Amino acid sequence: MIDHQVRAHPSKDKLAKEEQLAWKMAEVAADPVGIDDDVTDMVINRIIDNASVAIASLNRGPIKTARAQAKAHLRDGGATLFGLPQGVGVGAEWAAWANGTAVRELDFHDTFLAADYSHPGDNIPPILAVAQQCGRSGADLLRGIATGYEIQVNLVKGICLHEHKIDHIAHIGPSASAGIGTLMGLDKEVIFQAIQQGLHCTVTTRQSRKGEISSWKAFAPAYAGKTAIEAVDRCMRGEGAPSPIYEGEDSVISFILNGRTARDKGDSPYGPSYTVPLPGAGESKRAIMDTYTKEHSAEYQSQALIDLAFRMGKQIDDFDKVKSIVLHTSHHTHYVIGTGSGDPQKMDPHASRETLDHSIMYIFAVALQDGEWHHGRSYEPARAQREDTVRLWHKISTVEDPEWTRRYHSHDPNEKAFGARVVITMEDGSVLEDELGVANAHPFGARPFVREHYIKKFVTLTEDILDKAESDRFLELVQRLPELSHADLMVLNPVAPDGYLEENRLEGLF
Repeated sequence: MIDHQVRAHPSKDKLAKEEQLAWKMAEVAADPVGIDDDVTDMVINRIIDNASVAIASLNRGPIKTARAQAKAHLRDGGATLFGLPQGVGVGAEWAAWANGTAVRELDFHDTFLAADYSHPGDNIPPILAVAQQCGRSGADLLRGIATGYEIQVNLVKGICLHEHKIDHIAHIGPSASAGIGTLMGLDKEVIFQAIQQGLHCTVTTRQSRKGEISSWKAFAPAYAGKTAIEAVDRCMRGEGAPSPIYEGEDSVISFILNGRTARDKGDSPYGPSYTVPLPGAGESKRAIMDTYTKEHSAEYQSQALIDLAFRMGKQIDDFDKVKSIVLHTSHHTHYVIGTGSGDPQKMDPHASRETLDHSIMYIFAVALQDGEWHHGRSYEPARAQREDTVRLWHKISTVEDPEWTRRYHSHDPNEKAFGARVVITMEDGSVLEDELGVANAHPFGARPFVREHYIKKFVTLTEDILDKAESDRFLELVQRLPELSHADLMVLNPVAPDGYLEENRLEGLF
């Protein structure tokens, strides 16, 4: 890997294209390096993972809306949608929109946390949609997805968006654009321009994940994927982009990220830099191997704490005898899903599902009481409003522990952790204390996810929806990804039984 130093530059520097981060990412995307076998296996796992959570969400509100919008843009030979019959195609950008929303809705697919947050599986829907519409093969799709993961993961390692309240979809715009560039075999200049457009058009604020969280949380990554497809299309037709997109005097680093911080401190906006690692020429794209999926349908930083709650809950006979519960955890967990956020909605029994899955206080209370976590039952209004749960929930708080923050940001995979130390104080003064650094399903956890677990997750989430023959067809097909023809890709997305899909009947513009 090569560490690239990236900082803002005044226009008078006339920063050469070859010195710009977007160009260096385009070089990675255009490199025809082969795909390692374990990377191939993991890409297949993540396609299965995406399909699991997408099928489980088909009749949820945001997916019905996204599907209705996509169906207003039917296209012969277009891309396919989760659940719809084979042969029904829509424009690739709209397939990315609907399928990306379905993948993201339950907050239940893969994750990578470093300097920033990400769900790299969000790259798969736009890259697959373009592969279907543009006649590509399974091998092409595999290479495109590997690039999407490579770019997003390494941006997340190097550039923190959250610090400046920018949503992490700003890393998806460039990564999906790069992945589509690899898929299509585009030259570096086109990919370079598309990456820049992809970033420029996806810089949005983190209010989508703050306060009263709305359904836009599910739409946001799909918006980035749709935008990436449109950016690539424009650049293939000869259009350019704002440049240099990262380093420009009035661009992202200078006025949105750490250049702004420097100005606030009275320093030069051109001083602070980021370090973004990228593979060198001929080096395998392996970033997907650094990522991990979720066993539980909730914010990733709650995964280990759900497992810990299962363990600690067995030691409590009467939850009304709990006096207080304090989660000693990282800065990110405390301020994003903990009491450090200052969001009263995170303690509200009438809050939306999107808000509850970003409240570690709610999540820990329910997991402690139930000893299980379910993507539907655990969020039902009746469950959230249960009086004994509300009493317990409101006794839970978080505090930042510098050691957990250090471990969260550690570059050593053996140290990196996303959990907490939990102290439960009972009314009689007795104390229960335990800690867990990584979730059981994490690569370094007690029971790391492998293919059989991804298949089990798929079957568990879809067995009450898909016909068994359709489930078996999908699982057999996807596990042959490298050898799939374009015709095979066109039938990759699972089809729901006749009459299962519900529709949004409200009229829009389309």
